[in-house]
Amino acid sequence: MNFLENLQSLDFNDIGRWPFLFRALFVSLFFIVATGGGFYYFVYDSQMPRLERAEQEETELRLSFEQKQKKAANFDAYKEQLAEIEHSFGTMLRQLPGKTEIPNLLVDISQTGLAAGLQEELFQPMAENQKDFYAEKPIKIRLKGKYHEFGKFVSDIAALPRIVTLHDIAITQASGGESSSGELILNVTAKTYRYLDEDGVENAG
Repeated sequence: MNFLENLQSLDFNDIGRWPFLFRALFVSLFFIVATGGGFYYFVYDSQMPRLERAEQEETELRLSFEQKQKKAANFDAYKEQLAEIEHSFGTMLRQLPGKTEIPNLLVDISQTGLAAGLQEELFQPMAENQKDFYAEKPIKIRLKGKYHEFGKFVSDIAALPRIVTLHDIAITQASGGESSSGELILNVTAKTYRYLDEDGVENAG
């Protein structure tokens, strides 16, 4: 009787009468299955959530490390960019006149219109408007002249060393018989700005 015939003839209700070899194999197989089941239930199944959390934490730490590494690698570039921003901001602040320079700037604006060949009909500085760190000084201006002279005036205003912006621009034809000569009226609000230091902010309040 060969091995397969012996295996088929085994009676699972009477394991005690099995040949020694088959009993040893059965016991070994039973321990292997029991050990595997115990390992899965008591070790693998209970420790799996901890393993998954550890893997997730590892992924998050890896991403955090990569981000910090990139920032560290770009730190010098960030410093240079910040220095450029501070330099640009300082340059812009220097273009804002101090309180004592405002009268001279108003004269410059007025003379710019005259130098462009325009006739000044109104030049009315208005009250300052206080902002966060600067004050806005509007000036209502009415000029008479020709279209290309207006263009020169706008161009020369933009070329001033101090910041001056033009708002509410309106061009109409001059009234009366002068309209035939091509003269126009320019109504515009020019705004200049000055930097408010701490003393200026306190005085404004």
